Amino acid sequence: MRPVVNSKVSGEPPSKLQRVGTPQKSVAVPTLAYTSEGVPLLKANAAASQIALPVRQAMVKSLWEHFKVLYQDIVDRNPTLPAEHALAQEEEVYKKATKLTYRNAVIMAIAAIKRRPAPDSSSHPSVGTEEEIMRRAEERKKLQALKILPSHLEPHILTPDQMRTWGYVLEPPPGPGGTRPSEEGAVMKCERCGQPFQVKRMQEADECVFHWGKPFSSKTNGEKRRVYTCCSRTTDEEPCTKGHHVFYESDPEDLHKRHPFSHTRSADTDEPDTALDIVALDCEMIYSTGGMRVARVSVVDSTGREIFDEFIKMDEGVEVIDFNTRFSGITPENYAQAVSTLATVRKSLDRFINKKTIIIGHALENDLKTLRMIHHRCVDTVALFPHPSGPPYRRALRFLVKEHLGKTIQAGGGTVGHSSVEDSIATLDLVRWHILNGPKPKPKPPAAL
Repeated sequence: MRPVVNSKVSGEPPSKLQRVGTPQKSVAVPTLAYTSEGVPLLKANAAASQIALPVRQAMVKSLWEHFKVLYQDIVDRNPTLPAEHALAQEEEVYKKATKLTYRNAVIMAIAAIKRRPAPDSSSHPSVGTEEEIMRRAEERKKLQALKILPSHLEPHILTPDQMRTWGYVLEPPPGPGGTRPSEEGAVMKCERCGQPFQVKRMQEADECVFHWGKPFSSKTNGEKRRVYTCCSRTTDEEPCTKGHHVFYESDPEDLHKRHPFSHTRSADTDEPDTALDIVALDCEMIYSTGGMRVARVSVVDSTGREIFDEFIKMDEGVEVIDFNTRFSGITPENYAQAVSTLATVRKSLDRFINKKTIIIGHALENDLKTLRMIHHRCVDTVALFPHPSGPPYRRALRFLVKEHLGKTIQAGGGTVGHSSVEDSIATLDLVRWHILNGPKPKPKPPAAL
């Protein structure tokens, strides 16, 4: 997971939706609106529609009712989904059908919806229109059929200069490290509200009132305002969220003082090495008296099979301030399962990772920093799918996955947060997609560390 706070990352700019191909007949395209009962309302040009609008509206309502039943376990988190998909499904049918076949085609679409298994998340294969599901299934087959080899990834491994640009730590900072694991009792600047505060463990921490979203410029009735993504309140209104004062550090020397950095291990030469050629990795972080610290790490192999997933307890003398559940997905119950410290987990990761392993991730420098891991063979999707503005800006993982894979991730709701397993698999699939569909890599000049 990428730290949400103290970030220069901006969201993905809106992109235009375009239709491709030449339509065979005049198409009346609906726009999303609702009746007072919540039924999606078909708005289209009656003169351009080959089917009477009252008939189409009745079919939209029927589709909406069946999508509501199908999505009953996810509709609370995605309230507009049944309406959006009902309109989109009706449009798919309308574009292909004639006056004689339209009604039966809608009935067949409804029958197909009724046969689908109920989804438990918005990224489930059952979510979507019939064409979307078929298209995703075909793309999924192509992706899964691709066996990623080191030769696919070698051209995309970040050069030392690229790693520096993206903020990777290439060598351990000077000193033994781990000399000051906790700042409990010290005065630090709160990452959330910007005020100085005394660092205290969760049970004693002082309350912080803040916005968890980012401010952006919005224009209403010709007036330009700065509002927050979390609550749409302006920057001069009361913050929307209560929590604890926390602090965040990014300087490698500060991080090294909390827990020492170290290189990944060398390859075994005396006996067969258990390390894999390729892994995808993702972490979730929480706030502690030692800053933001890793609390979960997940690793999958090149096929997407989960090979490691553990919760991590804080080092001795380091206490939790805030689980940051909205973004980390870590709950007190999860943390209670943690038995391994970071040092122990690093030794466990040695089974799968050595200096030759290619590690895939999204904003991977953050994961490696929180693991205090120094590794030089990295493939990062922020570089494969660059932001139009260039570094340090990057596109969010969920937007890339939605755009290129047609999937929705990190959609567990406002208090559930991310899953490092889901994110690592999604990142791996993005790399698969890029190998199949992305531009051919240019040869890289050799560079010395």
